[in-house]
Amino acid sequence: MLNSVFIATSLDGYIADRNDGLDWLHLIPNPDNLDLGWSDFMDRVDAIVMGRKTFEKVCTFDCDWPYSKPVFVLSNTLTSLPDDCEGKAELIEGPLSGVVKAVHQKGHSRLYIDGGATVQSFLKEDLIDEMIITVIPVLLGGGASLFGELPEPMEFEHVNTEVLLGAMVQNHYRRKR
Repeated sequence: MLNSVFIATSLDGYIADRNDGLDWLHLIPNPDNLDLGWSDFMDRVDAIVMGRKTFEKVCTFDCDWPYSKPVFVLSNTLTSLPDDCEGKAELIEGPLSGVVKAVHQKGHSRLYIDGGATVQSFLKEDLIDEMIITVIPVLLGGGASLFGELPEPMEFEHVNTEVLLGAMVQNHYRRKR
């Protein structure tokens, strides 16, 4: 069983700007539309657990549903998902250990954990096994931070670093246990 994060941050550690904007993610030209490791990562996961805010943001994207894997939307406030998400995503709630257990019982053992608050919550419960973080060379000066306070330090070991498009750095870390 593996819980993984695949996310981009600014140099100063933000995953969204002060207005919850993501335009800065496209600052580096990508004329060949390389996926920067996304397909390989998605081939390794069975399902996605994302927070409500991330789900709502994905629903605003001007494209077809971007996921071919089951999506579990973590929310204690939503009572239903939009009709056009029928069969694409399902709500899940409760303590994170119970959420992970429920998703595993549905046959999904390799989970992609997505969304700032969700990643922070999983880290607080020591439920993240690996992180792949792509750093984009921009200082946002504020916004949604990837990391929050933790009850104690957590050690990760470096797996790999790759320079992407001659400008971004993708770091892969695995939790030391």
